Amino acid sequence: MKKPIINLDELEYTEFGSGDKFHASRAPVSPNIGGKKLGYAVIRLEPGKRAWPYHSHHVIEEMFYILEGSGTLRHAGEEYPLRAGDFVASPAEPDQPHQIVNTSDKPLTYIAMSTQEDTDVMLYPDSGKYGVWHGNALDRNNPRNFAVFARKNVAVDYWDGESD
Repeated sequence: MKKPIINLDELEYTEFGSGDKFHASRAPVSPNIGGKKLGYAVIRLEPGKRAWPYHSHHVIEEMFYILEGSGTLRHAGEEYPLRAGDFVASPAEPDQPHQIVNTSDKPLTYIAMSTQEDTDVMLYPDSGKYGVWHGNALDRNNPRNFAVFARKNVAVDYWDGESD
């Protein structure tokens, strides 16, 4: 049985990102203390960065808590200032995309929490993409896990390739 507690100073961060805008450090928490139904991690963003593209979920609900720093929340076509102590709700609603951006000149650190579901569908309004995944999205080597990202404008018909 895992110890059900961990301190911020014990977390191990991994960097991820792509290009100039997307770069973050993520420290998983829930798997280190035995969390099952909720996933939580601590995210660090340097000035001008964001962790993920602007997106919405069909299944997973997320909540964020700003530990330190300030930035901007993009949510459902609006922008809101963020500062330490703010809670942010991101329900599983396709018409409520969200993204946290560090628009300050100091690091921004927040807790990201979500429901743990086997399957989700995500929409990416800025790029016109969608994503579908099943299984552990972080364990890409497991053949039981499935993830695909594509553009909605190149989708095929349900019966495509199925006729004799």
